[in-house]
Amino acid sequence: MNNELVVSGPQILIGLGLGITLLIFMMLKTKVHPFLAMIISASITGLVGGMPAGDVVNSITTGFGNTLGSIGIIIGFGVMMGEIFEVSGAAKKMAQIFVEKLGKGREELALAITGFLVSIPIFCDSGFVILSPLAKSISRNTKKSVISLGLSLALGLVITHTLVPPTPGPVGVAGIYGANVGTTLLLGIVCAIPMTLVGLLYAKYIGAKQYKVPSEDGESYLSSEDLGAIANSEVAATLMDSEEVLPSAFMSFMPIFAPIILILLKTVTTQMALEGGFIEVINFLGAPVIAVGLGLIIAIYGLGKNQDKKEITNTMEKGIKSAGVIMLVTGAGGALGMIIRDSGAGDYIAGLIANTALPAVIIPFAISSIVRLIQGSGTVAMTTAASVTAPMMATLGLSPELAVLSACMGSLVFSHFNDSYFWVVNRTLGVTEVKEQLRGYSIASTIVWAVGFVELMILNMFM
Repeated sequence: MNNELVVSGPQILIGLGLGITLLIFMMLKTKVHPFLAMIISASITGLVGGMPAGDVVNSITTGFGNTLGSIGIIIGFGVMMGEIFEVSGAAKKMAQIFVEKLGKGREELALAITGFLVSIPIFCDSGFVILSPLAKSISRNTKKSVISLGLSLALGLVITHTLVPPTPGPVGVAGIYGANVGTTLLLGIVCAIPMTLVGLLYAKYIGAKQYKVPSEDGESYLSSEDLGAIANSEVAATLMDSEEVLPSAFMSFMPIFAPIILILLKTVTTQMALEGGFIEVINFLGAPVIAVGLGLIIAIYGLGKNQDKKEITNTMEKGIKSAGVIMLVTGAGGALGMIIRDSGAGDYIAGLIANTALPAVIIPFAISSIVRLIQGSGTVAMTTAASVTAPMMATLGLSPELAVLSACMGSLVFSHFNDSYFWVVNRTLGVTEVKEQLRGYSIASTIVWAVGFVELMILNMFM
């Protein structure tokens, strides 16, 4: 696209403003799917911004293809592995191990760490549904509030789901920005740890304010008389005595750790500019597509060894169905980003911002936060922020990896009634009062969002 065809800067801004406004309207007020809404928004942005119709079509198809070409396979492999991880019981095995090893009195930390790792291959909604019975069991046996335990688990799940590849959201954003997945993974883990720990402190605080212990059926709460009659048995024993046959500890962790280790090794060898035959092998195995593919193979033959061919195929196909929607939305985000880039809007806005004192790192964070508050989906929020800001980040001098963190962290802000995970957490824990819902998970998500903002400001000083 030749930017000389664009009529003027104001026309560019009118096109972009109209496109984004229409996008938000369609997501909130119509039955139009986010994928179609993004394609329509991209078309309006380009046409109103002065692009010829033929160039608009070419930009949409090119942006869609380029984005999925870099991360589509990773998303597909990742969600397939997550389904196997879910049905095999590996998530429960990890929870058992952490509760047993960390010991009595550290149950919130054990659940937070479990969620932190489990959400790398599994969607946080599914992970919470799978592991919440363990949180309730721990609550009954320790007399700790299920609110503190449940929120610890919920935060551990959502933070890595939001920040750490190969989870689909951050992988898609990395593809839009052209960021190195290995570096993004490493930074995501480093940033996620303080966010989880601070969130854990709030979970304990609010759990004491909203003290609830579930009954045996999990459908109601115990009275003070019931609590006094419960024997204070060992939590680890309760978890380990389950009749369910679970995979080994080694095999439960391997599908997650193997890809992460390979990707990080490749990142290190690349940064150090190492060469040689063995280094080439590491670089091949550490390519995200290959590394996550190897993790999937480990899951198939390790975690899925007790399933026959048809069962394991059906399990993976279930993951593929969920991956389809994610890839379409991510690809549409890439199309919108290409339109903004080709219309000249990215460079024009970057020039305006460059003349202000506003740090570039704040821009994706702010856009993602606003979109998240309006429409609820964290994945759509971070994808939209990346699509709008990717064309201007290079001009502003912001590293792609830091831009990814900015867009992803912004999507954690104040989860409320338009967020499906908000309802999963509160309904599962039996929190029905609106005031308690907002003081619980909504405030907790905002606290980790604020910690993320501080981390961004610190990283921006060094990157």
